[in-house]
Amino acid sequence: MAVQVSESDQIKQFKEFLGTYNKVTENCFMDCVRDFTARDVKPEESSCSESCLQKYLKMTQRISMRFQEYHIQQNEALAAKAGLLGQPR
Repeated sequence: MAVQVSESDQIKQFKEFLGTYNKVTENCFMDCVRDFTARDVKPEESSCSESCLQKYLKMTQRISMRFQEYHIQQNEALAAKAGLLGQPR
């Protein structure tokens, strides 16, 4: 079964994505880029930026997994409370 997403929801999701992308980019830039006297990006700046982004992606993935686990536990608790679990068919 395909889920229909309205155009306004798609726009909202894209705006949220862009906001997150801009925030991560700004944070990593501010943390990693120190020297504005050269045109080229220094290797340590590039390495720092890559590490910053990897850290953010891993953190986001971990939070997402924990969020899913939490919701599964909540749904199981609600089902048990309603008497829906453990009943023979």
